[in-house]
Amino acid sequence: MKKIIAAIIIVGILVVLSQGLFIVREDQQAVITRFGKPMNTIQEAGLNFRIPFIDQINIFEKRILKWDGDPNQITTQEKKYIWADATARWRISDPLKFMKTVASVQGAHSRLDDIVDSVVRDAVSGNYLVNLVRGPDYKEVGKSTRLEQEIVGIDERITREDVLEDILEKARLNTPDYGIDLIDVQIKRLNYVERVRERVYERMISERNKVAAEYRSEGEGKKAEILGQMEKELKKIRSEAKRTSLEVKGDADAKAAKIYAEAYGKNPEFYSFYRTLESIEKSVGSNNKLVISADSEIYKYLKNAGIK
Repeated sequence: MKKIIAAIIIVGILVVLSQGLFIVREDQQAVITRFGKPMNTIQEAGLNFRIPFIDQINIFEKRILKWDGDPNQITTQEKKYIWADATARWRISDPLKFMKTVASVQGAHSRLDDIVDSVVRDAVSGNYLVNLVRGPDYKEVGKSTRLEQEIVGIDERITREDVLEDILEKARLNTPDYGIDLIDVQIKRLNYVERVRERVYERMISERNKVAAEYRSEGEGKKAEILGQMEKELKKIRSEAKRTSLEVKGDADAKAAKIYAEAYGKNPEFYSFYRTLESIEKSVGSNNKLVISADSEIYKYLKNAGIK
């Protein structure tokens, strides 16, 4: 009988231990409630104990969570209609307060919808569009963009990072009430509404066409300059080639004259006869008739040759 009682006690102890012991992982935190009343908060990982069948374990995430809002149509300070899409990272800093106020991640997202969306809406409507897209490097440029020049009184010191810091600071004022630590808020997308976007695209196309026309004009000018230089060099090359050809031709004529003169000096009679034959060849036409005077050199040679 004692053995049975001991066995029952051991089984009971094992049941109590199996139902009472639980593990909280590194990425978890827990709140133990007893009949709906919070009894203990566990934020460290490890083995813990609860009263079986009485205490309830409520597990919450310890990791960083992500919130994505719905795109909102908002007007900027210069009355431009844009779509703003925001996102945020957050975590549960006080699980007990979190459980009492929002109870779940879905409930937290519902609160963040109200908090972050309203702050983002105020920030967008209170700033110019250029402030929402301008990076920190613009501070070093010192020159306004064309869009900035069209807006009178714009503050060139405000950048996208400044706007996001302001959004985060204002949104953090309310999140601790729900046991939420808001880590970061980002505007992941900004875009014009459809009708405004079409006008912006038309303007961008017009500006790009203007820039393209300027480049074409510069290209045509450069082309004319290159063609002019090429024509100048070509004329110079032709002039030098013509001068060289005249020099070569003159040198050749001088050498030929020298050769003729040397040949004439060696046998003047033969040279005179040879030149006469050349003249006869050039003078005789297609009818093979030649009219000469009695005192010409041709007649003298023909007479001496015995031709009548």
